[in-house]
Amino acid sequence: MADAELAAQIKAALSAVEVPGGGDLASFSGLSEIIVTASAVAFAIAVKPGMEAAFGPVRVAAQSAAQAVATGRKVMVSLTADKGTATGQAAAHGRPAPAPRSPVDGVRHIIAVGSGKGGVGKSTTAVNLALALKAQGLAVGVLDADLYGPSVPKLLGIEGKPAVRDDGIFSPHEAHGLKVMSIGSMLSPGQAVVWRGPMATSGLRQLLRETHWGGLDVLVIDLPPGTGDIHIALFQQVSVDGVVIVSTPQDLALIDAQKAIDMLRRMDVPLLGLIENMSYFIAPDTGNRYDIFGSGGAERAAAMLGLDFLGAIPLVMSIREHSDQGVPPVVGEPDGAEAKAFRGIAERLLLKAPQLRNGVTKPA
Repeated sequence: MADAELAAQIKAALSAVEVPGGGDLASFSGLSEIIVTASAVAFAIAVKPGMEAAFGPVRVAAQSAAQAVATGRKVMVSLTADKGTATGQAAAHGRPAPAPRSPVDGVRHIIAVGSGKGGVGKSTTAVNLALALKAQGLAVGVLDADLYGPSVPKLLGIEGKPAVRDDGIFSPHEAHGLKVMSIGSMLSPGQAVVWRGPMATSGLRQLLRETHWGGLDVLVIDLPPGTGDIHIALFQQVSVDGVVIVSTPQDLALIDAQKAIDMLRRMDVPLLGLIENMSYFIAPDTGNRYDIFGSGGAERAAAMLGLDFLGAIPLVMSIREHSDQGVPPVVGEPDGAEAKAFRGIAERLLLKAPQLRNGVTKPA
């Protein structure tokens, strides 16, 4: 069945769901576009602030109605309202405050990997850092929070959609010993995620909280670039042990990295340190070193910003080759300089945040 046809059938089914004040959900102005992927259906119901409780039964009924039509697909229905953050004067005027940060079932600790801009190798760093932490004896998972540009399935060689249990909970993929969840594995090739902010944040919440992580020591979250809705929602709702920032040495990347750091400090999220990716290039024929993007920029920026410098990753062909093959260099070429660099970063990260071990004994 074509995606457009299924979306039309689901919308027709929603005409049987009544909304407060009269009328049906299919014709309700707050119903978003119905997004259909190979393994999921998602839509949002936007209501006025204060109407969330009244529309709670509507969301439940909409979930049931859509699930009856979208057999075999995970149905994600979000109920959203434009509340704003209630602090200071806002709280005094009676606006509700955000829900307190809370842990994720089956996950002991969370670290996120972010950057101020795209194209700096953030996802590659997140995946290899997760594998390097696993090599330290930890149970590790990866959540791809870059909903608009998910690349983790490609980096880890994941194919096919994740399984969904009878209770609607995702069973994550497993790759190279990691538990992995990404919306990318639910999309058709070339399919874009065209979601507004509330839809995206709801989708992230469901990927995070409706996945059976099964007792991880550390969940590594690959953040999208920038400082948008997904970042704000995640850091307001989830207890995060800290964030690692990735940048290249060039000034342009560092300018954007500083903006990401400013956002995190404003939100009281711990910063674990800065990684310099694509730090230098060693010519394989001559052994000469070339500082293509400048030299030591991220390390100097870390010192200026009061952050730990966690390490530098070289710009080498094998990282690109292994990543394209779905075999990250930490497992594809474990004795290579790049794998050693990632393992060194993982060791420094564990010294910075020893709670991540959570009683795990470092392997001999």
